[in-house]
Amino acid sequence: MNPSLRIGTLVGGGDAVRVIPQIASHGFESFSLTFWQTTGSTDLAETAKRVRELSDEYGFTISTIGVFGNPLVQTGDNADTLKSWERLIDHAELFGTDIVSGFAGRLPGCSIDESMPAFAKVFGELSKRASDRGLRIAFENCAMDGNWNKGDWNIAHNPTAWEKMFNAVPADNLGLEWEPCHQMVALIDPIPQLRKWVDKVFHVHGKDATIAWDIVKEYGIHGPKEYVWHRTPGFGDTNWTDIITILRQAGYKGTIDIEGWHDPVYKDELEMTGQVHALNYLKRCRGGDFIPNPV
Repeated sequence: MNPSLRIGTLVGGGDAVRVIPQIASHGFESFSLTFWQTTGSTDLAETAKRVRELSDEYGFTISTIGVFGNPLVQTGDNADTLKSWERLIDHAELFGTDIVSGFAGRLPGCSIDESMPAFAKVFGELSKRASDRGLRIAFENCAMDGNWNKGDWNIAHNPTAWEKMFNAVPADNLGLEWEPCHQMVALIDPIPQLRKWVDKVFHVHGKDATIAWDIVKEYGIHGPKEYVWHRTPGFGDTNWTDIITILRQAGYKGTIDIEGWHDPVYKDELEMTGQVHALNYLKRCRGGDFIPNPV
């Protein structure tokens, strides 16, 4: 395990070669490359080559590559999502990562239970494709405004769903791209959840939340007032020292990559200010810079 546990951020895969040189000097130690619904016209082999050159120059690693769409439907804006999963699995080694991530998908308007057979078919095949290449697949835990009974994007947002998913496809290379934020939106305490599920956590998104418990107690969660906000780490309710402790106690070998562009305060012209604050905050939570022991 890297004794320092790298802290990085998310960058759009198609824009990585342009953006990374502008922000790498702030001290980001890893980058998670993401695509929305499709890899599109991106030349993955050429992008990987240029990103690896930047990695040699700045000393970062690529933690994951991922596509975030619904791979179970293969129609409309998601028509290329499944093929994009396959492309990323086939090119992951070129980027120097062993994790491909994204949403698990779901049948639109259907329950998690009704979506499970389609999930098992699609990811039964993708897990084998990934395993043949020595790769792991990590599912982000975002509900995308769905619930147990209906939704359009992702079944992998609830621990009961995780149990069903990993029973339906009992592959060791299937796991979670976990963050506390999405669980806090559902009023789930993320700390005991992480203790229970840490062995299935392959990648961690650095995103937090602030819960307005006074609003929850007076208006509930279905009233006109917002009760929770996504936050950049360092501005939310979670103790990330506890999270990093749990990860290290379990022998976690991955990274924590900040998922920005959600904070209601540190946004627009303050976006990178907030992200660099989160970067330095998370480095402190891991204990600071790695200091070797005396010989």
